Amino acid sequence: MTSDIEQRALQILQTVFGYPAFRGQQADIVEHVASGGDALVLMPTGGGKSLCYQIPALVRDGVGVVVSPLIALMQDQVDALAEVGVRAAFLNSTQTFEETLRIERMVRTGELDLVYVAPERLMTPRCLELFESAHISLFAIDEAHCVSQWGHDFRPEYIRLSILHERFPHVPRIALTATADQLTRAEIAQRLQLEEARQFVSSFDRPNIRYSIVEKTNGRKQLLDFISAEHPGDSGIVYCLSRKKVEETAEFLNENGIRALPYHAGMEYSLRADNQARFLREDNIVMVATIAFGMGIDKPDVRFVCHLDLPKSLEGYYQETGRAGRDGLPSNAWMAYGLQDVVLQRRMIDESEADENFKRVLSSKLDAMLGLCETLSCRRMRLLEYFGERSGPCGNCDTCLIPPTSFDATVPVQKLLSAIYRVDQRFAAGHVIDVLRGVSSERIVQWHHDKLTVFGVGAERGEQEWRAIVRQTIALGLVTVDHDAFSSLKLTEAARPVLKGEQKVQLRQYQKPVKPKRTSTPRGSYEEVELSTSEQAIFDKLRWWRVETARAHGVPAYVVFQDATLREIAKVKPVSLDQLRGVSGVGEKKLTSYGDEIVGIISEMV
Repeated sequence: MTSDIEQRALQILQTVFGYPAFRGQQADIVEHVASGGDALVLMPTGGGKSLCYQIPALVRDGVGVVVSPLIALMQDQVDALAEVGVRAAFLNSTQTFEETLRIERMVRTGELDLVYVAPERLMTPRCLELFESAHISLFAIDEAHCVSQWGHDFRPEYIRLSILHERFPHVPRIALTATADQLTRAEIAQRLQLEEARQFVSSFDRPNIRYSIVEKTNGRKQLLDFISAEHPGDSGIVYCLSRKKVEETAEFLNENGIRALPYHAGMEYSLRADNQARFLREDNIVMVATIAFGMGIDKPDVRFVCHLDLPKSLEGYYQETGRAGRDGLPSNAWMAYGLQDVVLQRRMIDESEADENFKRVLSSKLDAMLGLCETLSCRRMRLLEYFGERSGPCGNCDTCLIPPTSFDATVPVQKLLSAIYRVDQRFAAGHVIDVLRGVSSERIVQWHHDKLTVFGVGAERGEQEWRAIVRQTIALGLVTVDHDAFSSLKLTEAARPVLKGEQKVQLRQYQKPVKPKRTSTPRGSYEEVELSTSEQAIFDKLRWWRVETARAHGVPAYVVFQDATLREIAKVKPVSLDQLRGVSGVGEKKLTSYGDEIVGIISEMV
């Protein structure tokens, strides 16, 4: 950094936000944008993206404009900034006309450091004229992947944000996202006219997250077993594909003693917003949701993210699992995955109204997702490779901890392909498996399939084992699922050399699902395990104090202090404001607001 900007930025980081030093590429990004440069920033969730535009906005003269699609979260974002002494506000449809006029006046007179605005509002003539009449320090385009039509969260209004370059050519712009492969990255740069912008790509690795994918037998029961064994009393998110499944799963968890709330786009807005607020403000709640939930969620202590249905792409999976462990502490990404997931996703692509080119892109993204599920190697390696990053085995995913075994599946796959052919490629997986296993059901007899030469040739394998083989042959492209009413299995051209014995097939060996065992150390309190008995008592007392303080201020508990900061306070045991000042996460405003109370608590207990 140039010395003046460097000193000013570091001073703001330490005194306002309470952090001793920048992490990773933050310093370079802050210097570049604060000096007037444009930037495209790819940084994983929890990597500190917000500081990359907040600090330049405070270094530069004028008001920083943050474009965000997350109206429901703007209040929390503004409250969090107010807690550290930053003058922030938002402009969106939830405000009265009088409130809007007041905020607009503050923008014009330079009484704000940051203002958050949704893209729809930004595009209105009134808002553009407001910013043209004000002194703008920078534009930050958050969740920039929303501009990509190939992405998992496309928002049409984002495409029009190129107007910022045209109307404000001398104002620096910074676009930020946690998720973008090379195709999406190029589209962001092109659509936002950031081709000349400097790109900052951080590692996509989240080493604190353990990735696990299990064979789905009874998804909800497996989910309950996982939460009960690994995360009793923890906050987490469970993703489901349909609104109905969201509500049924939330009800099931509540019936079994786990506090769960539903969230999907079909709910009344007020109930949806209330459930989101409760999840952010209260501890020990599991949010069961469709992908409508999660973007921009800053809750740092989400200990697990579960998927009961297969995501459509690795971008979506990475974005959703990335909401776990933003505080850097150990967390889990768990998914139950089965044959029906593959069938359903293939059918959704085939039945979509998209053009053939778009369907091909969707299919390739689904293939990459299936590749992660079926891999015999380290899942983290496979995930990072998709985003163009190479690594060695992580030692912290299920395939590293319990390596799967592969086997020469050429003969069973030939049996499967033959059975599909013999039933005229007109029947779904369940029927084909019954033929292979020699099950004389009414339907089998009705179609005379008990007279086929392939009837019973696979009787040595169980139904679940055959379902795993079917699933893997679909993932390998040997079999496809017709989008007729029956989800009939059909052979592809790639099946021909396998049937002729010209090509061998290696598959994962089926492993019967094992019920997770309750861990000897309560996994519900990762952050406490490093504390001594006396430090634990201080930490618990501080958390109770934080709950009451957050309730009094009307903000989520983590906005007051994150667990990591309370843990450090418990270790340092500061009995003066000067000692507290050095703790990471304690800036000058928080020192003034809460310092005496915290020092008082420590003094009582030490």
